[in-house]
Order: sequence, then C-alpha cells, then structure tokens
Amino acid sequence: MSKAKTGMPLNSSSADDLDDKPKAGQRSASQVVLYCLLALATLYTLYFAKTLLMPIVVALLFALLLSPLVALLKRFYIPRSVSAILLLACIGGPIAALGIGLAEPAEKWLQRLPELSKELTQEIDEFTGALAPKAEIQKKSGFWGFWKREEVLAESDESSGQGAVSEKLMQSSMELVVSMLGAAPMMAVQLLTFVILVLFQLIFGQRLYLSAIEIFPRVRDKQRASLLIARMQKELSRYILTVSLINLGLGVATAIVLWLLRVEDALLWGALVGVLNFAPYVGPLVAICVLSVAGLVQYGLVLAALVPAASYFAINMLEAQFITPLVLGHHMRLNPLVLVLWLIIWGWLWGAVGVLLAVPLLVCLKLAAQQLNVLEYWTRLIETRA
Repeated sequence: MSKAKTGMPLNSSSADDLDDKPKAGQRSASQVVLYCLLALATLYTLYFAKTLLMPIVVALLFALLLSPLVALLKRFYIPRSVSAILLLACIGGPIAALGIGLAEPAEKWLQRLPELSKELTQEIDEFTGALAPKAEIQKKSGFWGFWKREEVLAESDESSGQGAVSEKLMQSSMELVVSMLGAAPMMAVQLLTFVILVLFQLIFGQRLYLSAIEIFPRVRDKQRASLLIARMQKELSRYILTVSLINLGLGVATAIVLWLLRVEDALLWGALVGVLNFAPYVGPLVAICVLSVAGLVQYGLVLAALVPAASYFAINMLEAQFITPLVLGHHMRLNPLVLVLWLIIWGWLWGAVGVLLAVPLLVCLKLAAQQLNVLEYWTRLIETRA
C-alpha cells in the first residue's frame, strides 16, 4: 500500500524543514535586535566617554602617521624610543611655535567678539533703515494725534528691539569666551594624555600587535596576519599623511593670498581653514562664514568685504575638484549623503572634534575592511558614486 493511501507523510525531511524555518526566522530577528542593542550601547559609550576616548583616537591616528618613519629609522639602528621622541619634537616644535604666534591674534579676536557683534548689528540696522525708512513715511502721512502717538510707540519698540538684539549678541559672545576659558584645563589634560599615548604607541605598539598574533590561538596563519597588519598600517598612514599635506598646502596658499590682499591676521585664517578642511562640506562652509565676518570687520558693509571669502572659495574649489581626487584617487571615493550623515553623527557625539575626525575615521575603517576582506557590501555602499 502506498504512503498516500495510508496517510503517512510523503517526505519526513520536508516536515523538518518546515519546522526549521520559524527557528531560522527567530534567530535572524534575535540577531537584528542584538545588533541594534550593540549599536545603541556603542553610541552611548562614545557619547558619555568622549573626554576619555577623544585623545585616544587622535593619538592612534597620529601614531599611524608617524609609525612608518619610526620603522624606517629602526632600520638605521635608531631605537624606537629615541626616534619617537625626536619625531614628536620635530613636529610638535613648529606646531607649538605656530600656536604661540597665533595665540595673540586669536585672543584679540575673542576679546573683540562682543564689540564686533554690536558694530555689525548697528551697521545692519543702518542698512535696513536706509532701505525702508518707515518712520519718515509715517510722519509725512500722519495728521491726527492718535497716529502720531502710534508712530512714537512704534519707533520706541523698534529701538528697544534693536537694543535687545545687540545685548543678546554681546551676551552670547561673552558666554563663548567664558566657556572656552573654562575648558582650557581640560584641554591641557587631554593634550598631555595625547602626547603620552603617542609616545607609548610608537614605542610599544608594534611589539604588542606582533605578540597578540603569536599568543592568541585563534590566529592560525601568523605570517599572513603580520603582513596584513603591516599593510594596513602602511595604507592608513599614507592616507593620513596625504590628507595632512593637502590641508597644509591649502592653509599656506590661503594665508599667502590673504596676505597679498592685505587682510588682517592672514596666518590665523590660513591655519584655521587648513584645520577645518578635515571636515568636507561643513569645514569649508564655516571657513567662508568666518572669512566673510573678518572681511566685514576690516572693510565694512561694502562689496570688497567678500573678497577674502571669495578668494578662499576659489582656492578650495581648485583643491577639492582637482588636487584631492588626483592625489588620493579611490581612497576618497565616498558617497556625499553617507559622508554628511557620518559628519552629523560624529558632530553630535563629540562636537567640533568629532566633525574633524569623522572623515579620517571613516576612510580608515573603509581601508581596514578592504584589507581584512570583511563588510564588503558596506564598503561598496560607502563608495557609491553621486
């Protein structure tokens, strides 16, 4: 007798497959929930431990920049400790001298912020008053005492509103200065932590990686893992060095052009735009706004005040459209929408420092994933052309 007639199942394995499908769906759903919880925990940790993590991340990126030079000096029998200290002194010395030289103009601009905001508000009020002299029109048309009383009230309300705006701007500027002065001790501690971490990373980091490969049993192919770490370090350090040199060239070119245009504190603005260029889209936009304000302060409310910002915009367009794509090539192939979302997330997590670190971190993660042959679909999504 056949199985169909006796009521026996046609295939017992098919019933097992039907039983396994809900289990597989449950496993996938639980994995999604687990990944979401892991992402939330990571964001929570990055946000509330930013004072601890920021100097560590910056130190790791800076150590990646200097590690090939330390390895090169090691071939000439120079100890890693000596080469690390020498490199930090050679790089930190000029940066410290530049910081000391720019401290005075930066302090001058910080002290002038309340006065500048008040002057700018007054110039804008005069400009708008010249375009729309409503009070004069009302004086000519009003002939009853009631209407004249309304004119006086309107003028008094307008003047009080302008005074409130000026007072609010001055208060905001003073709060900015006080907050920056209050954050100075924490910045000094983070700077000291950064220097110590860079030194220890350059001196002991390479040996620690190699020891981890030898100790952990899950790493089966020891030689391939060592070569992979060396290749990752080389690619990441090459990218960080290239971007740093491009931004340095942009800052120097901007400072020279602004100096030729007789703009005050051209070196300060060049250093500022060089640092801000680490954040695409956001950094150049902030630099244009800052240079526009500097032009308005120096030249007044005239068309010539936009010349510094326009000059920087031309230099930045040349760098962004020709120099950077030519030098970096596929390493900077990042989708603009993904890049902006990444900048927003890191700006929310770590503020201005997060915005500056966002793109180097994204490129480093992309290069590391490509070298490790993991997250292939995510790297292809990040590289999607506009």
